[in-house]
Amino acid sequence: MTTAHRRPYGVKGAPYGFLLPAAVLFVLFFALPIGYALWLSLHKVEVKGLGLGSGARKEVWAGLRNYTDALTDSELLHGALRVAGYGAIVVPVMLGLALLFALMLDADKVRLAPFTRLAIFLPYAIPGVVAALLWGFLYLPDVSPFYFVLDRLGMPQPNLLDGGPLYVALSNIAVWGGTGFNMIVIYTALRAIPVEVHEAARLDGATPLQIALRIKVPMVAPSLVLTFFFSIIATLQVFSEPTTLKPLTNSVSTTWSPLMKVYRDAFGAGDIYAAAAEAVIIAVVTLVLSFGFLRAANSRTQQEETR
Repeated sequence: MTTAHRRPYGVKGAPYGFLLPAAVLFVLFFALPIGYALWLSLHKVEVKGLGLGSGARKEVWAGLRNYTDALTDSELLHGALRVAGYGAIVVPVMLGLALLFALMLDADKVRLAPFTRLAIFLPYAIPGVVAALLWGFLYLPDVSPFYFVLDRLGMPQPNLLDGGPLYVALSNIAVWGGTGFNMIVIYTALRAIPVEVHEAARLDGATPLQIALRIKVPMVAPSLVLTFFFSIIATLQVFSEPTTLKPLTNSVSTTWSPLMKVYRDAFGAGDIYAAAAEAVIIAVVTLVLSFGFLRAANSRTQQEETR
């Protein structure tokens, strides 16, 4: 009787045992760092005298002072505007190419499909820092083979590391690395469309272009929403590309993007309290934009279903 009564409790507690390792890792490496960042953002260091000796530097409560300073910081605002311009190039170009490649691979009688899929996806497997470093040297006029060819042909040689072309140079790195991943997501959704749908459209006289635009694209809309969601998050957190190109040009400052300013304030200026407040603001903005977009997409999907 005692064993019979104990078994149900053991069975009921088994799921919690399986969840315990993941819960511990979540608390240690996600919840606690977020809580610590929030705590730091509400404090500051008060320095007495020259800041020398014991007790000269004291951590005190700052309230929302760090947040007000961050929101009124022109460098953070300008970095956000630069990232907005960068994202306006990256997101539509990257998702457009990913959709185009996915539709081409899903077409009938495509040749060398496995090799093509691998060739498109392979740049995503290259670390972002390595890709940015490789492209950075290709952008340098003194070592780039492209500038050598343009010089031999007598064509103009644009400086891609200065001014407006810098946005194109940075966007090219992100597009080159992210198109393959988004293509795989969209292509997987295309392969899940029943074959009967394509056959019915062909029997009705639809051309391959009409099938792609009127059947395939609407049916993979959830995958497009997902890839757009991931692309927005990645754009707001851009850091590796401008940081890697910074030693190659004077046009990339230490505060070119908001995350670069967080890094500069935390490890360059040594003000981890202001950096924590800026990081929290970036996280909140990312969260609001992401959930706002998802809610708008879900409401539009519900409206189409009710029609």
